[in-house]
Parts: sequence; structure tokens; C-alpha cells
Amino acid sequence: MLRKELHEANRLAWNEATAAHNSHKRDQAAYLRAGGSTLYPEEQALLGDLAGKALLHLQCNAGQDTLSLARQGAVVTGVDISDTAIDFARRLAAESGIPGTFVRADVYDWLAQAAREGQRFDRVFSSYGAVVWLSDLAAWAQGIAALLAPGGRFVLVEFHPFSMVFEWDWTLKYPYFNAGQPAAYETGIGDYVAMSGLALAPSGYLEGVADFKNSHPGYEFNWTIADILGALLGAGLAITAYREYPYANGAKLFSGMRELPGGRMVPPEGLPALPLMYGVSAELTAR
Repeated sequence: MLRKELHEANRLAWNEATAAHNSHKRDQAAYLRAGGSTLYPEEQALLGDLAGKALLHLQCNAGQDTLSLARQGAVVTGVDISDTAIDFARRLAAESGIPGTFVRADVYDWLAQAAREGQRFDRVFSSYGAVVWLSDLAAWAQGIAALLAPGGRFVLVEFHPFSMVFEWDWTLKYPYFNAGQPAAYETGIGDYVAMSGLALAPSGYLEGVADFKNSHPGYEFNWTIADILGALLGAGLAITAYREYPYANGAKLFSGMRELPGGRMVPPEGLPALPLMYGVSAELTAR
């Protein structure tokens, strides 16, 4: 069931958080103009060759990954609920000289409208902290399936929901099985860029906003791997690849995480290898 009122609350929280996040990043337009990229190898491997491909980036945030995908030859459209994020993405496209279309909308509203208009995409992509903001997985997956062109592919690279059973200090606290029930957080989205440093600020890290506290609450919807894959299968998509990774790209999700080369974050010494990230590729079985 869609929880649009909670989406709206999250929009306000993301507006504040996005401004804080970008305050830590040195001239991003110059970084992209010079050939820089914010992508990781995992999503690039699943997306494949993008030259000339129409690519839809759902929950694109402030457009850094979207424009990095455009640099690989994709014709990109980014959609995000945050006004601040989309305003920034449009400026970043203009200042970097990399073309991209950015739309401010609730992803569910936009998917329905795009389907009515007959829009089609060769690639639909989402990544890194996107699924927890989705209140209805079935509607999301069906919306994606409706927009895939023949031979098109959906790619998701995401933090593993199993890791979300831990508190910041690695103690077990939260249930894995939660049936997508919303969890409320009084301080909304935090400043994970400040916690991660250069790994999430490849253009250069700045001190930026200090001691950020979000004045808006946030609401997350925790889904299992089975929930996610089941929604994609139920929408008529065939899973063509599923991968799990013992690291999280860029984000220091928990206390004491160690950074390996390439911005890969792993647990502290003494903790075993855990599934911290996964990747999915899916294609339409038939239309």
C-alpha cells in the first residue's frame, strides 16, 4: 500500500540532508568536466555498455551518478522526490556541460505518468539507499516493467537488508522480517557524507555543515531480499544476475568500518565477513 503522506515527510527530510551532503563536496561540476565519475565497478558491470542507451535513474538524488552514466554515452533521465536534489542536479548538468533531464516527482507518480505517455527505456537503474524509501514494492516493480523497452534491463545495486539488523555499534537490534512496515526516525536522514569522507566526496572533501541534525523525521520501509526479488518476479521480470558483496561502497554504515581500496567499506577487525551489499539485474520475460 502506498504511503504518500510518509513520502512527503521524507521529501522534507531529504531536502535538508541533501544540502548538508553537498556542502562537503568540492567543485563537483569541475570534477565531472575533467572526466571524474562517482560510479563503482559493481553497477557498471551490471549495466553493461550504455552507448546510445536511454537510461532512467530512479531516486537519482543530486544527479552525480546520473551524469556519470551520461558520460558513458547514455541519454539520461533522473527522477527524485527531493526539490533540493533536483535543483542541484539541474545546476550540475548545466555547469558540467553534461546533458541530462531531471524531474522532481514522487517516483510512483512519475512511473504511472511515464507509462501513460508510452515512454520506454533501455536501462532502468537505482542504487545505494533507495529501496528503504519505497512503501509499495509491487507498484514499484510493475512501474519499472511497464517502462522497459524490448531487450531492456533493470539494475539495482543496494545495501543488503540483512545488515540493517545491526545498531550503529554492531549490536543486534532490528528485525530482518518486517513486511515493509514503516520505521520512524525522529531526526530523519543524517549526514552520511560527513561520516564517510572522501569515499563519498571524490571531487574533494570539505568541512561543510558541522554537526548536522535533520529537523524533519524520516520513515523507512525495510524489505527482505525475498520481498525485493519477489516483487520483480511478480511484475514479469526475469532475474538474470544476483550478486552479494562483503563490503559496502562508499558508505560507513556502522562504527569502526575499515576502508579498503576503491572506497569499499568492511566491518572492523574481529567481525566476520557479512553481506553488506547486493546487485540485481532483471529483464522482461514477455510483454
